[in-house]
Amino acid sequence: GPKVTYVPPPPPDDEEAIFAHYQTGINFDKYDQSIVEVSGLDPPPAILTFEEANLCQTLNKNIAKAGYSKLTPVQKYSIPIVLAGRDLMACAQTGSGKTAAFLLPIVAHMMRDGVTASCFKEQQEPECIIVAPTRELINQIFLEARKFVYGTCIRPVVIYGGTQTGHSIRQVMQGCNILCATPGRLMDIIGREKIGLHKVKYLVLDEADRMLDMGFGPEMKKLISYPSMPPKDRRQTLMFSATFPGDVQRLAGEFLKTEYLFVVVGHAGGACSDVQQSILQVAQYSKREKLLQILQSIDRERTMVFVDTKKKTDFIAAFLCQEKIPATSIHGDREQRERETALRDFRSGKCPVLVATSVAARGLDIENVQHVINFDLPSTIEEYVHRIGRTGRCGNTGKAISFFDNGSDGHLAQSLVKVLSDAQQEVPVWLEEFSFSVHETGLSVPRGSVLTSVDTRKVSMETNFKYWL
Repeated sequence: GPKVTYVPPPPPDDEEAIFAHYQTGINFDKYDQSIVEVSGLDPPPAILTFEEANLCQTLNKNIAKAGYSKLTPVQKYSIPIVLAGRDLMACAQTGSGKTAAFLLPIVAHMMRDGVTASCFKEQQEPECIIVAPTRELINQIFLEARKFVYGTCIRPVVIYGGTQTGHSIRQVMQGCNILCATPGRLMDIIGREKIGLHKVKYLVLDEADRMLDMGFGPEMKKLISYPSMPPKDRRQTLMFSATFPGDVQRLAGEFLKTEYLFVVVGHAGGACSDVQQSILQVAQYSKREKLLQILQSIDRERTMVFVDTKKKTDFIAAFLCQEKIPATSIHGDREQRERETALRDFRSGKCPVLVATSVAARGLDIENVQHVINFDLPSTIEEYVHRIGRTGRCGNTGKAISFFDNGSDGHLAQSLVKVLSDAQQEVPVWLEEFSFSVHETGLSVPRGSVLTSVDTRKVSMETNFKYWL
C-alpha cells in the first residue's frame, strides 16, 4: 500500500486541556447496587473511597482535578487487587470506569518504585504495556494516563497504526514508561528493536474479547512468548472486557498466573439498565425512511447509528447530509486523519450524528451520546450489548433503538428477549412471539449468543466434583 505519512496532531498539554473531563451522570448512585462477584483465592477486601487506597498526595490531587470523587463498583474491587500485586480478569459493563481501575494502582506502584526513563538510550524499556484493539480506545486510555501522571516523571506514550511509523518511534524514543499501543504497531516497534521488554512489570489487555474477535490472538501470544518478556510469574497481568466467553477465559489461562482473581460486576456482559432499549420491526427497504423520521424528531441530540458494512456507513452519512441532517462517519478503512476529524466533529456537536461500523463501537468514550440506533443489528448479542453501551455511560441515561428485520435478524430474537428482560425493559409482543416461533421451528441459536460471564475454573471444578460423587 501507499506509504503512510500521517502524523497526528499532539494533544494539547496545558493543565486545563489535560483535565477536561466527564460530568458524572445522575444515576451514578444506582451503580452502587451492582452486585459484584469475586472468585479466586484470598481476594483483598474492597475499598469504598479513594482515601482507603492510601495513594500519594500527587496522585490524589490528580484524581480530584480529573473530577473523580466516587468509586464505581469495578474500581472498588479492582484497585485493591491490583495494588496487592495480583493478576486480574475483570468483566464489567462499558462505561463503568475500568480504565481508572487499572491505571491508578499501576501509577501508584510506579511512583513508589521509581522509574528509569531516559531519552538517551537507543532502546526504551517501559515498565507498563497497555494493549487495546482500536486506535480510538488506546488513545483514550493514553489521555486518561496523562491525567494521573501529571506533575510526575512518568511518561506515557501512545502508538497506533494508520500513522507514520517514524512518528511512533520518535514518540517512544523521547522516553517511555507506560506504553499504550494497538497490537499491530506494538509488534512492529518491538520488531525494530526500539522497545526492550525485560523491564515490563505490568501488562494490561483491554477489550480482550474484541482483540480475539479481530484476530489479534496470534500477536498477543507472540508478545508474551518473546524471550525478553518477563514470564507471567515475574510480571502482573490484567485483563478487562465487557464479555467473557469461555474461549477468552481459556486464553486468560495462558496469560495470567494460576491464582488470578476473577471479578464480575453486575449482570456482566449484560446491557446497562441506564439504557432505554426499544426494538422496532423494520423491513430492509424501509430502514432509511424510518431513520430519517427518528432523527428529525430528536433534533440534533448526539446519536450514533450503526450499520453492517463500511460502504453503507458513507452512503447513509451522505444520505443524511442531503436531507439536511449534519452527519459524519467512521469505519476501519477511513484514514486515521479522517477518523480523528470525524470524531472531533461528533464530539464538538458540529455533526451530531455519527454513522459507524462495529469496529468504531468498542470502547469509544464520547460524552453525552443520547441515542444509539442499530440501523442493522449485529451478528452476535455481545456486539449488541457493546453498541448500546455507547449511551447511558457513567450513570447518564440513554436510549437505544434497533431495527429488527425478520429476514436477517431471526437468530438474535431469543437473546434479545433475554437481554431486554434482564435489564427490566419492555419486550414487544411481536418479538416474544417471533422468538417463540424460531424456537419451535428449531432454528439453532448460534454459539455465544446468550450472555454469560462465569469463572470457567469454578465450573470445571464443580463438574469434576460431581463426577467423583
